[in-house]
Amino acid sequence: MLKKLLILLLIPFILCACEKKTKEEITFSSWGSVTEVRIINKIISDFEHENPDIKVNFLHIPQNYFQKIHLLFASSQAPDVIFINNLYLPVYASRLEDLSNFAAKNSYYPESLRALSYNGRLLAVPRDVSTLVFYRNRDLISTTPVNLDEFMQVLKSAPEYGVSYERNVYYMFPYVMTMGEDIYNPDKSLQFYKNLEGRFAPTPADIGSLTQAQMFLDGKIGLYLSGRWMYPKISEKADFDWDVITFPGIVPLDASGWAISADSKHKEQAKKFVNYLSSPKSSEYFLNTGLVVPARIETSQKIDNKVFLDAIAGARAIPVDKDYRKTIDKMNKQFFE
Repeated sequence: MLKKLLILLLIPFILCACEKKTKEEITFSSWGSVTEVRIINKIISDFEHENPDIKVNFLHIPQNYFQKIHLLFASSQAPDVIFINNLYLPVYASRLEDLSNFAAKNSYYPESLRALSYNGRLLAVPRDVSTLVFYRNRDLISTTPVNLDEFMQVLKSAPEYGVSYERNVYYMFPYVMTMGEDIYNPDKSLQFYKNLEGRFAPTPADIGSLTQAQMFLDGKIGLYLSGRWMYPKISEKADFDWDVITFPGIVPLDASGWAISADSKHKEQAKKFVNYLSSPKSSEYFLNTGLVVPARIETSQKIDNKVFLDAIAGARAIPVDKDYRKTIDKMNKQFFE
C-alpha cells in the first residue's frame, strides 16, 4: 500500500521531468530599436505561453548585425530563425530554408514576396515593406507634382531649398528608375540628380553639422525624401503644416522578414514560430510602432496614412545579388566623392 502511494506521489514529478526533457529550444536573431525589442519580447512571451513545449532564445544584435550573422554561419551556430532584409538575402541564400510552400503567401504584397525571393525560392516571410516618399512642408510647397517635369517646376518656385539631397545612390534610385535607366549604370539620371545639389537642394556647406531631416524640421526644405521610419519623429517635432506625398515616379522597394536556417535542427518549431511572428496579431503589434508598413495586406490597411500604401503601387524591388553592398559602396565612391 505504501509503495503504491509513493508511486502516485511521484507521478507528477516524473511527468514534469519528461516535459522538461521534451522542451525544444530555438534561437531567434534580430536587430531593432528599443520599441521593436519590447514588441518582440511580448510576442515571444505569448508564443511560449501558447506553445509550452518550445522555448525561444532571443539574440538581439543592435549593431553590425550581418557581420555577426556571417560569423555565426561560418561557425555553424546560425540562429534557427533569422530576421533579414532583401539586400543581404543573396549572401545567405544557399544557407536558408526554402519557404515557397508557406501557406499564407496570398496575404502579402506581391512585391514583398518578390523582394524576399532568390532564384525562384521564397527565403523569408515578409514582415514589412519599405519605400521612399516625400515629406512636404506645405508652407513652402503646396503643389503635388505627378511627374518629373512638374517636379522641376515646383522646385523652381520654392522659396527655400525645394528638395533634400543625399550623397547616396539609394536616394538617387527613384530618379534613375523613373527615367527608365539601369540603377547600376545611370547616365542622364545621374546628371539630373547631381544637378539638384546647390541649385534646388542644400550642399554640405549649407547643412554644416545638421542632417537633411533637421533641415526639413527647421523649415528649410520643401520636399524631404525619406521613408516610414521618419514618420513618428516628424509627427512629434514638426511645428509647421506638413503632409506626405508620393514621389512622382517609381521608387525602390525593400522588404524585411523572417528566414529559417537550412541547418536548423528544429525546423518544425522554427516554422511554427515564424507563423506566429507573421500572424495578423503580431503584424499589428509592429504596425503600432509607427515605424514600418506591414507586408501583410490586411494589416497594412489599418495604417494611419494611406500615402504609404499608395507608394507601394509605384514601387519596384531592387534587383540585388551577393555583391550588392560592394557595388553600392563602389558607386557612392565613384559618384559622390
